[in-house]
Amino acid sequence: MELSHRDFLTPSESRLPLDALGRDEIIEAHKAALEAGKDGYFDPVSGLWVFTAEYLADRECCDNKCRHCPYVD
Repeated sequence: MELSHRDFLTPSESRLPLDALGRDEIIEAHKAALEAGKDGYFDPVSGLWVFTAEYLADRECCDNKCRHCPYVD
């Protein structure tokens, strides 16, 4: 599956619903990590480490319901 950088910017609503607590901050943290070429970022709500979609796209889907999984519709 070929993905463009544009596909990585917003996670699927099934992984980050539109009404999710801190959604805007999460999207900004993800975008900043992508722009910096980092593999992930610390979630601004939970403090947990989250991989970026770009990092995950270099691997096969692990079925762990990653927030930024690029293989989810």
